[in-house]
Amino acid sequence: MTVKTASPPPGMIEYRKMGEIDYDSLDFDPGESVEKPDGMEERLEQMAMFSLLHAHFADYWERADVFLDYNSNICYDKNDLARRISPDIYIAFGVDAAAIRSRLIYLPWEAGKPPDFVMEIASRSTGREDIERKPAIYETVGAREYWTFDPTGGRYYGNPLMGRALVGGRYRDIELTEEPDGVLKGYSDVLRVSVAWDGGAPRLYDGASGKYLESEREMAAARDEANRQRRELKARTIAIKTQIIEAKNRRLREQIRRMENR
Repeated sequence: MTVKTASPPPGMIEYRKMGEIDYDSLDFDPGESVEKPDGMEERLEQMAMFSLLHAHFADYWERADVFLDYNSNICYDKNDLARRISPDIYIAFGVDAAAIRSRLIYLPWEAGKPPDFVMEIASRSTGREDIERKPAIYETVGAREYWTFDPTGGRYYGNPLMGRALVGGRYRDIELTEEPDGVLKGYSDVLRVSVAWDGGAPRLYDGASGKYLESEREMAAARDEANRQRRELKARTIAIKTQIIEAKNRRLREQIRRMENR
């Protein structure tokens, strides 16, 4: 019997596995998330941004050609897997997500491309290296955009938000705008929306609709409200139909009573 497999989405890059990985020889555990000593300091913002990307760009893991992860390792030297970096959040489009995940490490030369979007979120232990050391590494990796987000407003990074886009192999700053209410925005050509710093919270703004993308919690609340309204409408419809039937029955009984009294 021939086993049929699902066709890859159009444009998905074929994953090219280049030999086996000697995981035991690595100086890190690729199966474990890379945790920072003060990770709790950035966890809420990290999960908020991850939630937005998960819902709107990975379609809740339904997109086979979108790889989204956090605190895992990207290796950038095929001859030395010890040369690695672990972004707080990163996403790659047009890749074989299942194949990447099965390798436990993001290997750009096997995936066919580097991540498209990388974000680091400020904490006391990583603040300096996120802005001084990591940009050069992400340039080497070839990440199309590198963003830094400081929930404190700049205590660790010197600014709340910064975006860099790879142009000719070098990062160039992405222009930011500040709204009257203090919200900072910068347009991500990768995501096709603006990344925003809103009072310490990460948000994504769709200029085409003029609205912020909803978080998973907001989307769940909207679904619950829509379901409540549908249930309420159904209940009202049933009540109206019941009233109509009861009115018809009353008229019918009255007609029968009059006929019987003749």
